Amino acid sequence: MTESTLWWVLAGAMVAVELLTGTFYLLMLAIGMAAGAIAAHAGMPLSLQLVVASVVGGGAVVAWRSYKQKTPSAPPANANHDVNMDVGETVQVKAWAADGTSTVKYRGASWQVLLAAGETPSPGPHAIVEIQGSRLIVKKL
Repeated sequence: MTESTLWWVLAGAMVAVELLTGTFYLLMLAIGMAAGAIAAHAGMPLSLQLVVASVVGGGAVVAWRSYKQKTPSAPPANANHDVNMDVGETVQVKAWAADGTSTVKYRGASWQVLLAAGETPSPGPHAIVEIQGSRLIVKKL
């Protein structure tokens, strides 16, 4: 078995393990192994193939990690518009109770409404920022 074939088999094995575990970083390491295979095809000695595979794979891991750290994470499902279509919609609050709750009609049903943290109760239009069970968490528009 040639060195390049061994590199390709290792890259394929990494992809297979990634599919089983869901660890995206293994794909970055598979890219490094593919680079090692290309280095073997180019006729480089084994020591240089290892260096190429390590630098490319490690560099891909570092690049992906820095990208993920700079990208903001998605909000939790109960506050994410992509998951819950009600987040971001508007409701009309007529009056607030002393305990900071209210009841509104929304989509044909009565919902209990709570104010988001730091909001002051005032009547008028409010945006839904989160849903907790059967309660709408809102903030003033």
